[in-house]
Amino acid sequence: MRLTQGCFSFLPDLTDDQIRTQVQYCIDKGWAVNIEFTDDPHPRNTYWEMWDLPMFDISDAAAVMLELDACRKAYGDRHYIRISGFDSSHGWESVRISFLVGRPKEEPGFRVARQEVDGRNIRYTVESYATMKPEGQRYEA
Repeated sequence: MRLTQGCFSFLPDLTDDQIRTQVQYCIDKGWAVNIEFTDDPHPRNTYWEMWDLPMFDISDAAAVMLELDACRKAYGDRHYIRISGFDSSHGWESVRISFLVGRPKEEPGFRVARQEVDGRNIRYTVESYATMKPEGQRYEA
């Protein structure tokens, strides 16, 4: 199963040149760029781990690409990695763009869990197969 979250998620994985172009677009717009990673990609898990601090006041995408390479070396084949662009022009941080730039070699996917509750009602939830293993061991072979 291929996880589809954020911009460009239904396209093939972006190349480094395409990522650099998108990052430069964010910088040209004056947005802060952030790199995040997680091993629990559930759609409601919006709070991913930050890789270093958000990058404000940078003028070249090369700085972001350098940090992305370091993040990939540390977590690349075991975690999802995404880049986000934050706009603070309105006085608060708003995510303007977010896209995946790294994913595990094998993506186990999700399952729908069915639970019968009071009054013959049925409740459905989405669970990631990855979370059946402890954190830090979810994508190890």
